Amino acid sequence: MKIIIDSDGCPVVDLTIKIAKEYKIGVTVVKNYAHEIYDDYATIVTVDLAPDSADYYIVNITEKNDIIVTQDYGLAAMVLSKLGICINQNGLIISKDNIDELLRRRHINSELRRKHKYYTKSKKREPDNNIEFERNLRALIEKAIE
Repeated sequence: MKIIIDSDGCPVVDLTIKIAKEYKIGVTVVKNYAHEIYDDYATIVTVDLAPDSADYYIVNITEKNDIIVTQDYGLAAMVLSKLGICINQNGLIISKDNIDELLRRRHINSELRRKHKYYTKSKKREPDNNIEFERNLRALIEKAIE
């Protein structure tokens, strides 16, 4: 098992690496050339700026029971098909039980934005989001270790 972070726009990179280090789990941070991330513990992989480059790289290196940190539901769906485990930056565990609904909502919101009828605004992250993320990431790790 390893942890892979889709780091573009991910506010929990440092927290994830800290937790991975505590459990002595390998962690790979996948970013594009537009982001600067350095860490002595994590493996940092830089991919092209092309759309979905990071997603395809992540899917290609994902193995069963790897934990992927991403807010991209399309990537999450591909990871789940490879029996990976997904969690978003707010601690939502993305699973086969909720992925269809998440993708359906993403599609509907995309259609509304395209028709200029609706613009989503993400809520500002709260400190509680980090607490929920840490709690759920630790639970996923401990379950995978069993």
